[in-house]
Amino acid sequence: MANSNTSEIIEALAAEIGENIYIDVAKWHLYLNDAHLHVVVAEKVYPLLDSDSLNEDAVTQILREIPVKLGGGKKEVSLVELLPMQCQIDLMDLLEQQQQKM
Repeated sequence: MANSNTSEIIEALAAEIGENIYIDVAKWHLYLNDAHLHVVVAEKVYPLLDSDSLNEDAVTQILREIPVKLGGGKKEVSLVELLPMQCQIDLMDLLEQQQQKM
C-alpha cells in the first residue's frame, strides 16, 4: 500500500512539475511534460521530500545530473542549464509546498 501511495505522490508531483516548469530555448517555453522530463525530475526529487531533506543545493545538483539531448543527440546539456532562474525558484516553491502536504 505504501508503494502505491508513493507512486501516486510521484505522479501528482510530476504533473505539477510538468505543467508549471519549463525550459527556455530561444525564448520558447517548453514545459517539462512536453519535453518528457517531468517524471524523471519527480522521481529524483521525491527522496528529498520523503526524507525531509529538501534544500536548494540538493535540487540544483539533481537538475545538473539530468541530461537533455539536443539536436537529435548531437549535444547534451544538463537540465539546470536550460531552466530560467524563475523556474528554478518556482520548482523550489512547488517542492516546498509538496513537502508540507506530506
